[in-house]
This record gives sequence, C-alpha cells and structure tokens, in this order.
Amino acid sequence: QEHYGGLNGLTVTWIGDGNNVLHSIMTSAAKLGMHLRIATPKGFEPDLRITEITKQYSRKYGTKLLLTADPLEAADGANVLVTDTWISMGQEEEKKERLKAFQGYQITMQTAKSAASNWTFLHCLPRKSEEVDDEVFYSPRSLVFQEAENRKWTI
Repeated sequence: QEHYGGLNGLTVTWIGDGNNVLHSIMTSAAKLGMHLRIATPKGFEPDLRITEITKQYSRKYGTKLLLTADPLEAADGANVLVTDTWISMGQEEEKKERLKAFQGYQITMQTAKSAASNWTFLHCLPRKSEEVDDEVFYSPRSLVFQEAENRKWTI
C-alpha cells in the first residue's frame, strides 16, 4: 500500500512453498481487493482448507485466484512477486528433497518478464539465493528492506 498507494486491483503472485506465510496472504488478499496467483510444486500446495476459504473469499469479493505449478504462468501480469523460505524450521532433514522439488521456482528477471511493468519483489527474510537471485533481490524493484522495516512496527 505504501508503494502503490492502494491495494485494490493489484495482482500478487506467490512463487514457492505452500506455507504459513502464503496462508496469511491467501486469507487476506481478496478482502483487500487483490488478485492472487500462486505457483507451488506438486506436493507443496497450500492447505486445502485454506484454499477453499480463499476460493470463497475470491468469489465474495470479486477477485481472481489462480493455483498452478508453473511459476511463469503465475508471474504473468503480477504487480508483486513474493516468495519465502523453502525450508522452514523443522524441515532441515528434507532439504535435499525440497531443493530438488523447487528447481525452476527461483525468482529471477526472467520470471518477471511477463509481470506488470511496475512489478516489485517481497520476501520476509532471511532469504536464500535459491529462492531469489541477487539481481532481483538487490534491484530497485525489491522492497524487502522496506518490508523488514515496516515489520518492526508490528512487533
């Protein structure tokens, strides 16, 4: 909202794990008027109960929802590209399996080619290079440090 002046009508694309951060976005995006596009590898989709709630909210608030396994399809038209860790606390033993499953999900400038001309990038940190490359992470389109600063006001 700080960057775009409002949230209504924005398209947010999540590329990565169907984790708790995604679940939070899913349960709030439609209520804020945002379209949501989600790309997760097969077997790493968001919780089905959260997905059903999200579908209901999307219908109720007139927003669009896409669930796909294709990161490039999800990125199409996105104003905001978002990802998070692929290996959360307690999943360290799954690291090799997860890294293999998430091949092709790293956010790069190539990922953003079909995004909206005003696209930005978010990540709640800490970030690993396999999730987003340095070119995107340190680019002027990256709002990760402003995002981190804003989080301190909610703590």
